[in-house]
Order: sequence, then C-alpha cells, then structure tokens
Amino acid sequence: MGIMNYFILILSIAGLLTGCGTPGAQPGGSGTTGAQPGGSGTTGVSAVTKAAEYRKITAKEAYVMMSEQTGYIILDVRTDEEYKDKRIEGAILIPDYEVKNRVEGELADKDQLILVYCRSGRRSENAAREMVSLGYTNVYDFGGINDWPYDTVSG
Repeated sequence: MGIMNYFILILSIAGLLTGCGTPGAQPGGSGTTGAQPGGSGTTGVSAVTKAAEYRKITAKEAYVMMSEQTGYIILDVRTDEEYKDKRIEGAILIPDYEVKNRVEGELADKDQLILVYCRSGRRSENAAREMVSLGYTNVYDFGGINDWPYDTVSG
C-alpha cells in the first residue's frame, strides 16, 4: 500500500471520528435536529422519540412558550401558602415534596409540555428532575417566581 493510500485511510478514519456528533444539538436542548421547546423534535425525515431529560430555560423563554403553545401545564412546586400569596395565572400546585407521589396521578400525559417553577429555582429543579426520572419527556424548569417579570395573581 502506498503512502497516498495510508493518507486517505487516516483521513477517512478521522472524518468518521469527528463527524459523529449530534447535528443541531443545543446546550440544554433536546439534541435533535430542528427541535424546538415544546416541538416534536423531528427533522421531517423520520420521527425521533423524545428522551426524558432535564431542561433549564429562562423566564423569558417560558413566557414565549406560553404565548406560542397551547395545551401546556404550568406547575408550581411551592407550598400552599406561597401559592396563595402570589402565582402565575393558571398554574396548578403540587408541592415539591409531593411530586413523586402525586404527579403521575394528576398529570397522566408524560409527553405534555410542563413548565415548572418555584420561588428561587432550587425546588423546581428537583421537581423537574424527579419528573424526568418518572419518564416525563417535555418538562422545562424555568426557575423561580422571584425572577418572573410578568403578571401574577394572588388569593
């Protein structure tokens, strides 16, 4: 085998090794080409099964998703007292310490878009991760209501 053949073989192997990344992967995204928050995660060529993974987004991204999507759930994982004091309109309450025992009974569609928040972001992260471990595939943690610059309700 000549030197040129070795060179071509090395380039081919290098191309295989470096060309195996996931096209279109975004930090915190689904890792599928063309995937949008709440979207189908498909490229149009063939359907891709959504993976259950933790996703962190900003309050602004959550607000945009709420403006553009339908059929989503806003999940407040704070205490009953915190919920009554101030919440995002339409949010349902399942305190973080009850998520493991209640969420599957109350939110049966594991592929439904679910936007999770708490006060500062710690409990929402834990709750979102718990939901992912239970097989929920479309969960987004947008942190705390402390960072929510949009309208809220009380009572």
